[in-house]
Amino acid sequence: MPVMQYKAMDERGKLAFGRMEAVNEADLEVRLRRMGLDLVNFTAAKTTGGTARKIPRREVIGFCMQLEQLVSSGVPLLEGLQDIRDSVEDKRLRDIVAGMVESIEGGSTLSTAMDSYPQVFDKVFVNLVRAGEFSGRMSEVLKTLTDNLKWQDEQTAQMKKLLMYPLFVGGVVLLVIVFLMGYLVPQLTSFITMMGQELPLHTRALIAVSNFTVQYWYVVLAVPTIIFIVFMAVLNSSSALQYTVDAFKLRVWIIGPIYKKMILARFANYFAIMYRSGITVLECIRVCEGLVGNKAIEDAARRAGRQIGDGASISAGFEYTGLFPPLVLRMLRVGESTGGLDEALLNISYFYDRDVSESIEKVQTMIGPAMTVVLGAILGWVIVSVLGPIYDLITKIDI
Repeated sequence: MPVMQYKAMDERGKLAFGRMEAVNEADLEVRLRRMGLDLVNFTAAKTTGGTARKIPRREVIGFCMQLEQLVSSGVPLLEGLQDIRDSVEDKRLRDIVAGMVESIEGGSTLSTAMDSYPQVFDKVFVNLVRAGEFSGRMSEVLKTLTDNLKWQDEQTAQMKKLLMYPLFVGGVVLLVIVFLMGYLVPQLTSFITMMGQELPLHTRALIAVSNFTVQYWYVVLAVPTIIFIVFMAVLNSSSALQYTVDAFKLRVWIIGPIYKKMILARFANYFAIMYRSGITVLECIRVCEGLVGNKAIEDAARRAGRQIGDGASISAGFEYTGLFPPLVLRMLRVGESTGGLDEALLNISYFYDRDVSESIEKVQTMIGPAMTVVLGAILGWVIVSVLGPIYDLITKIDI
């Protein structure tokens, strides 16, 4: 459906600007009139090919909390959505809620209306709402979704914490190296070469690296950039390479195991909340496949689903893939035997969440000393390479 950029006016004469999906001008006028607005003019909004900035997760959390409170208080769903539409501050979310109200007034269910906005409501969200509609437990489902979104927010913060600190420290070390090789070392080596004596190998290596950095600085900057761009282009076009890269991410020293635990925690959490809402095991696995964000785990979950569909137990299906650790398999067996599979999955998610937090703190504690050692080794190389020849020259001078 086309997106219209509109200017409208309310009953008090206050202008309102926004974007809304509408088939044509008449459809746009009807939609705005139901919001208490009169259309002034409109233009077709420029699209960005699906790359538009997503609505912040915290806005979606607020939407779920408000809707859960209204539904729990006995307010009809449609009236609750209309109240949220009139009070939400984010213009894009307001337009989406308005579109949902239009769809529900036209006879759609809430899950169907949400399914039209996958950039805001993912598959887990839509499936849980659909389960809540069938079971009549919408307020419980909305509370579960709110808790899940908060959990996702915490996981995103942990992922940023895991990646940003090493990148920041590594960037500082890289800048120091560039300063040494591009400015300081050339100043010192010009004096050493004037002494006219034979230089040791490590000094000649230092001079060669410094000269290359000064003379071919554009190569030093351009080559990594070109390699990265080409690699990303090939990666986006090759499923096999994506699988290889994602599998490698799970094995990277120190960071790989933490990353794998974060993905397994996400998988277990999604699985648990859907299974608890009455969604079948195979449907839970199918939905989770596309939400873990890693091709290797996605493929393993798909193979586990096929095994379970062929009659294997849940734990046996996941064990067949060889990718899920013993803890997950053991907890799945316990959940199957006790009939508390959702509780077992939530325990897995809780354990890995706690383990990830502790591991990130340990990694951050290690990074500082490790980078200090690296920087100290480079400075030591520079000092020895520069002062060594000077010291040799002084010892040869007859007093």
